Amino acid sequence: MNQPLDGRRILVVEDESLVAMLIETILEDMGCHTIGPIAGVDEALRTVAEDLKIDGALLDVNVAGREVFPVAEALKARNVPFVFSTGYGEGGLPEHWRGQSTIQKPFTEQTIRDALMKALGVANV
Repeated sequence: MNQPLDGRRILVVEDESLVAMLIETILEDMGCHTIGPIAGVDEALRTVAEDLKIDGALLDVNVAGREVFPVAEALKARNVPFVFSTGYGEGGLPEHWRGQSTIQKPFTEQTIRDALMKALGVANV
């Protein structure tokens, strides 16, 4: 069965290894190729600069004590859609990022799927 996200390359920036493994499994189940998971802002910035084929991203807001917003800005500059993940929900984001697609931890496979499909503009089949 062809899934709407089949073959999409999704960047994952997440520093908690168990959460990162869960996200990777969820994305694989949806037919996505995972870039990462990456556990640091600097490495994520390098990846965004060097990898020309990123279809979307899932960004943990707090990565190893640093905010992920420089990565979000780099993706935005390339018109790559992304979803924030945070334990605080959208209300925990700075005003500048309110309205950006955000999922709250803990999340489900369906939550990730719905948020990525909406961010990537993919119709639910």
